[in-house]
Amino acid sequence: MRVLVTGASGFLGSHIAEVLANAGHQVRTLLRKTSSRAFLQFPHEEAIGDVTDPDSLPAAVTGIDVVVHAAGLIKARNEAEFASVNAHGTTHLLRAIAKHNPDLKRFILISSIAAQGPSADGRPRPPDAEPKPITAYGRSKLGGEISVRNSPLAKRTVIFRPPAIYGPRDPALLPFFQLSKLRIAPLLEGGSNRTCLIYGPDCANAVLLAATAEADIGGRVYYPEDGAVYTWRDMLAHIEEATGKKMFMLPTPRFAYNAAALGSEIFGAITRRAVIFDREKVREMSQDAWVCDAQSLRDDLGWRPKVLGRQGAKLTYEWYKANRWL
Repeated sequence: MRVLVTGASGFLGSHIAEVLANAGHQVRTLLRKTSSRAFLQFPHEEAIGDVTDPDSLPAAVTGIDVVVHAAGLIKARNEAEFASVNAHGTTHLLRAIAKHNPDLKRFILISSIAAQGPSADGRPRPPDAEPKPITAYGRSKLGGEISVRNSPLAKRTVIFRPPAIYGPRDPALLPFFQLSKLRIAPLLEGGSNRTCLIYGPDCANAVLLAATAEADIGGRVYYPEDGAVYTWRDMLAHIEEATGKKMFMLPTPRFAYNAAALGSEIFGAITRRAVIFDREKVREMSQDAWVCDAQSLRDDLGWRPKVLGRQGAKLTYEWYKANRWL
């Protein structure tokens, strides 16, 4: 099978491309000239392009059986920048497929639980619940989903809404491991907020199963999660265990987090760089529950996660150390 993977130079995208290549499929990666190739140490064909540049996409999508659209921004300087990639970039890609590869077998969109929004009652929200994103990032990911649902490929599309993804190659989790050196962990409002998690390679394996499934799963929305619900205290305890360093858990009020986030935003404005930690991130972290349910993924595709939080933290830490990120 011939598969195009967008966002293949990134954390999750590289894992997806790798598991597809290791399973014997022909992988084409959509990369910018400036994209890092550090994680692409497996057989693949490169297509130079960018989802924000419609003219660069026809060659990438031609002759492909399945597209896995994993490209996206997780940090941006403003809402328009998020939308330009996560929403409009998806539209550009869909239009290129409709014109140059209308018989595509399947389109897989890597969205986010942020597109749906947090759970008000602490229970997983059903896939057809009204989306209520609370951040610019979430609204942009929902915009990508809407583009799919309004396209000719809607009935051939599978949407993944993963919760927090972590694991080797993940730059977003690195600061939490770096905190272990300081032996202190500022817990937002006590750290009792709940979330689901998924280990990056396990998420990639779920995408592999969806890409190769013979069953008609078009229109399905899947939530890859490892079957547990974690508090922030749980996650930091796993990091403590992985690093062997005890941290002092310091309950920290939301206003202190917002003050730190504002400082981060000011730094980003001065340097003209997007920052991952801002007041919207604090709003996201402050929600009581970001929970979901992978039961339909288990039922439809027989998928099972292999790595849970404690082991995942250890494997992530070992990768950081081996690659000198720590």
